[in-house]
Amino acid sequence: MRAFHGYSTLQVDAFFSSLMMIIVSELGDKTFFIAAVLAMKNPRSTVLAGALGALWVMTVLSAAAGFALPNLIPRMYTHYASVCLFIFFGAKLLKDAKDMQTSGPSEELEEVEAELNKTDKKKNTDLESGASPSLINGVLWQGSILLDPFTLTFLAEWGDRSQIATIALAAQKDPIGVTVGGIVGHAACTALAVMGGRMLAARISERTVAISGGLLFLVFAIHGLWQGGSSLNNA
Repeated sequence: MRAFHGYSTLQVDAFFSSLMMIIVSELGDKTFFIAAVLAMKNPRSTVLAGALGALWVMTVLSAAAGFALPNLIPRMYTHYASVCLFIFFGAKLLKDAKDMQTSGPSEELEEVEAELNKTDKKKNTDLESGASPSLINGVLWQGSILLDPFTLTFLAEWGDRSQIATIALAAQKDPIGVTVGGIVGHAACTALAVMGGRMLAARISERTVAISGGLLFLVFAIHGLWQGGSSLNNA
């Protein structure tokens, strides 16, 4: 069965699953605010390029890891491990939503601003004192506005919920569809952050995003359980 001019149904399903997962995971996440805060101090196009470069590299690496896992570990184990991860993320997000008393992701924003302010102060202090940093740090501290968002975003995304979920999704669905969906999802979220992240943050209900994400992860888990028997038997 074919859909969307030559793309298989499995690829289309993986694309939209990955796209939705990234959107509900990244809106209001730390990487979202890193791009938003840096874009207020630096050229938006450069910040967008640096942040997207890091996120796209991470997406490709994560999808590749998810694709490789079933070849290293029996597919039954990777499949149900992915289902368990989706249940865990879904339950955790719904619990977080229940615990939230206010709307708006202020805590994440404050944490990112505090970290970036510390970095800026350290740069200024070392430049004023005449310190001689290493070559890599020298590039950063001289204000490399392309390397800053790339490095900060890559480190923030490493081990993050969306990275682990991308690995789990690629182990369960078509990895090409997951990769393309993740790339498009990250592009949309990061572009929103760069164009008006601070203003958008004041209007985002973190609780609503958490509920949506929690329900989506549970849908992934239910779909995996429902589809598990037939897909494993045909593998």
